[in-house]
Amino acid sequence: MGKSSLINRLSKEERSVVDSVAGTTVDPVDSLVTLGGEQWRFVDTAGLRRKVNTASGTEYYASLRTEAAIEAAEVAVVLLAADEVISEQDQRVITQVIEAGRALVIAFNKWDTLDEDRHAQLEREIDRDLARIQWASRVNISAVTGRGVNKLADHLKTALAGWETRVPTAELNTFIRALVQETPPPARGGRAPKIKYVTQADVRPPRFVVFSTGFLEAGYRRFLERKLREQFGFHGTPIDVSVKVRETKARERKG
Repeated sequence: MGKSSLINRLSKEERSVVDSVAGTTVDPVDSLVTLGGEQWRFVDTAGLRRKVNTASGTEYYASLRTEAAIEAAEVAVVLLAADEVISEQDQRVITQVIEAGRALVIAFNKWDTLDEDRHAQLEREIDRDLARIQWASRVNISAVTGRGVNKLADHLKTALAGWETRVPTAELNTFIRALVQETPPPARGGRAPKIKYVTQADVRPPRFVVFSTGFLEAGYRRFLERKLREQFGFHGTPIDVSVKVRETKARERKG
């Protein structure tokens, strides 16, 4: 229970069936909602309770429709029950959103029901289980009372702004040159790769291509991603950093 209640709260009418049993919604339900002075199309998707390969019948097809709804979206609001532990299924939906390259808002529902112990426990769960998405926009709400729901529009706009951000090439490379000079890539096989050039290949989500004379370790790519976020924001969106290796002319002639 939560997603349908939120849709009904936003639309100010009973558009989605609300039931005390989680996962009542089977088919995605579209609702046009005015929020923060703009019109948004919300899709109330099916709750995913099992892995697709262990689900059967109605639930299996519901999971496929949910996946299709994520692919069709620009920003996904993943609603987590603040009074329950962050589950494997929650993590799976978040992974689907990231892999689809969609902007992401994490909404903690039933926030107003937490006592001090659960609040402290939840913060520990967030630090442990959501560390990979520290960039995601977070909002605390109550779908039943409406508390915090009016803040959702700002979080959606922030996530979409990050999702559509493009950094000018000259500014990007000036930043990367200074960064690499301060913290160069680690040597590999006795030779340190050199980053020659970086370009932003795409937006929605932002994708960067690093042209280097050698392979860049995963840890260094994560370092680049973290520094790009610190410098340019990208709040609420996944970003992708890929590497293209280009041999230097001297090494090409030698070969």
